[in-house]
Amino acid sequence: MQKHNINMTTGRLFGPMVRYTIPLILTGILQLLFNAADLVIVGRFGQSGSNAVAAVGCTSSITALMTNFFIGCSAGSGITVAHAIGAKQKDAIHRAVHTIIPFAAAGGAILSVLGFFLAEPLLTLMSTPSNILGLSTIYMKIIFLGMMPNMVFNFGAAILRAAGESKKPLYYLIVSGTVNVILNVIFVTVFKMDVAGVALATAIAHTLSAIMVVFALSDRKDDCRLFVSKLRFYSEPLKKILRLGVPAGIQSSLFAVSNVIVQSSINSLELTYIGVVAGNAAAQNIQNFAFATNGAFHQTAMNFAGQNVGAKRFDRVKKIATISFLITGISGVIIGVLMTLFAKQLVSIYVTDSASAIQWGVTRMWYICLPFFVAGIMDIATGILRGMGRSIFPMFASIFGICVLRVVWIFTIFQLPQFHTPQNLWLSYVISWVITFVVEYVMLKILISKKLKEQYEVNNEN
Repeated sequence: MQKHNINMTTGRLFGPMVRYTIPLILTGILQLLFNAADLVIVGRFGQSGSNAVAAVGCTSSITALMTNFFIGCSAGSGITVAHAIGAKQKDAIHRAVHTIIPFAAAGGAILSVLGFFLAEPLLTLMSTPSNILGLSTIYMKIIFLGMMPNMVFNFGAAILRAAGESKKPLYYLIVSGTVNVILNVIFVTVFKMDVAGVALATAIAHTLSAIMVVFALSDRKDDCRLFVSKLRFYSEPLKKILRLGVPAGIQSSLFAVSNVIVQSSINSLELTYIGVVAGNAAAQNIQNFAFATNGAFHQTAMNFAGQNVGAKRFDRVKKIATISFLITGISGVIIGVLMTLFAKQLVSIYVTDSASAIQWGVTRMWYICLPFFVAGIMDIATGILRGMGRSIFPMFASIFGICVLRVVWIFTIFQLPQFHTPQNLWLSYVISWVITFVVEYVMLKILISKKLKEQYEVNNEN
């Protein structure tokens, strides 16, 4: 075993799971901070000022829509490696690792072509204001030209995490993120490149992080070691990556679609509820930091479950699920309560010139943050199911429980005059979390019980 890998299949679980999760949480939070730094620098020092901020901001939903599919596929890559490691199948590990990297590069190349040529048509379709359309198009084209290294880093990091190494991706993010900020300042203030400078700095940072993750894989001493000369598409791991990753990718992409519809509904309320758009945006940015913890717990549960499924240790999968639900639930309650108690102070960091916007931001925090723990345990159920190789079921549960339910809610209940309020729109989030969690939890209980029974029968035969 690699020196810094966390042992997932033997020994205690609680301590190793916590140690594995902390770097993931820090990675998510740092990523958000670096993204915020991009906006701050281009907004304060760029030639276009607030137009530059708006130009960068309005590309996020389209970028997410186009990249989420491949980011979801990286989850399938991680599970494929975790299963092979747990089963101690050296050839399977080798084939998976050497398939994942070219798959990531190919996906990034596809995204680069699509993003470059579809940037302006998609932004126009999204009714991007004419005064920022040119800036948004430039930003989006440059960002997508750097999509290949971005995908290589994400998929490479998925391999490292599946192997029990969660710290190195954090270190690489710290280095590349710092370089990104420094280049932002140089390109924007010295070379006056405005949004193009911010985009170019991001592309360079992605390239640096990709180089570091490829070097780390090439320098490993275990079965996950990467040999560049042996990169190719192996049919067996490729099929498994697609079987596990495509449902996760579809799920992530449809989430982006539902979020666009929800955002459009929020925008429609601005004339009646002045400040709701700004307040909603501020609260959403704050809550993204909380959701970063959910993403970390989700990855931990998925990879720990994945390795133990490969090792056929379903008794440990049950313990992993119990510990994950407990940790995520408790931390979710604590984070939710703290964010609600300090909601006004937090929203005021983003909004300073509108009492109405601050109040609406605080209101959203009350509706979303207090029941935030439900979203966390829902993500754990999804992660365990994926780790057990069941990616299609959580996809359908999430699509219907979250995406379809929210869209139906928006076009039915939300349209009724007495329910056409921001509060009732935010309430749909909580209801969708509860329904999706209950469905996935029942499925998880049934699946674990079935696997434990099979494990018991095999042990008795032996």
